[in-house]
Amino acid sequence: MAALGGVRWVTRTLVAAPNPGAWRSLCTSAVVQAASRSQGEDVRVEGAFPVTMLPGDGVGPELMHAVKEVFKAASVPVEFQEHHLSEVQNMASEEKLEQVLSSMKENKVAIIGKIHTPMEYKGELASYDMRLRRKLDLFANVVHVKSLPGYKTRHNNLDLVIIREQTEGEYSSLEHESARGVIECLKIVTRTKSQRIAKFAFDYATKKGRGKVTAVHKANIMKLGDGLFLQCCEEVAELYPKIKFETMIIDNCCMQGARHPFAQAVGRNIANPTAMLLSASNMLRHLNLEHHSNTIADAVKKVIKVGKVRTRDMGGYSTTTDFIKSVIGHLHPYGG
Repeated sequence: MAALGGVRWVTRTLVAAPNPGAWRSLCTSAVVQAASRSQGEDVRVEGAFPVTMLPGDGVGPELMHAVKEVFKAASVPVEFQEHHLSEVQNMASEEKLEQVLSSMKENKVAIIGKIHTPMEYKGELASYDMRLRRKLDLFANVVHVKSLPGYKTRHNNLDLVIIREQTEGEYSSLEHESARGVIECLKIVTRTKSQRIAKFAFDYATKKGRGKVTAVHKANIMKLGDGLFLQCCEEVAELYPKIKFETMIIDNCCMQGARHPFAQAVGRNIANPTAMLLSASNMLRHLNLEHHSNTIADAVKKVIKVGKVRTRDMGGYSTTTDFIKSVIGHLHPYGG
């Protein structure tokens, strides 16, 4: 089973594949973003790693609850310092943004749920989510898509990584009405940031032992903008002769992809916490808590493999609570 979640497809994406295999169905997990600490009222736990937590919107708070329950059961030495930043729940302000940034800069690690961006224009083009990325220069969105044994999907044996630049291009947030009824939206593409994300992708592929990087683009239409991105990728690729480099137009990429929105799960105790728990496991590995990381990841994978607990998105009738209890039950299968 691939990690569950929705993919926001954009152009100028790179994918690191394990070997020169064909592209297939794509899903995504929640992303754990490196960043940092919290307000004065937070109680410090001696010996624990402080981690900033932003539950986000939608099923985010329910998934974060799953993380906290599993971490507690696994005796993980992490102290979550929780902040709430949400434009759709009227919990967003400059003061809250600065509190979050201060927490992240001090803790250096954060786990973040999806922060929804309102569709309507309220006088500010850049969302709080976007401003958070820019202020911390979180330029690379990294998503590992991997099939899990025990759950059959349309395409199996998936193992690829989507690496997306998320500070310019479609995220430039530069729009204006040049004439009544005429909107100009500027997509900014720079050589510096295109080279940076390309190098990040090739370095990632080198470090993880992956054999191919694919640049996803729209240079057939956006000849200058995406053309520059593609040119930068090709230049960087020459520095990594052991890694195969390919290009793919975004239309073709989307035809081979899949998206699984689950907004209707909010507040119904039916959301699947698999992706968030595996992302939290990755975060623990980043903190060098290898034992706790492996224990939690193995427990989640066992629940999927055994197949007795299936949330609705997987064709079953189990609740989020059922899934959490099952994971906790697999943390110490022999009572240890």
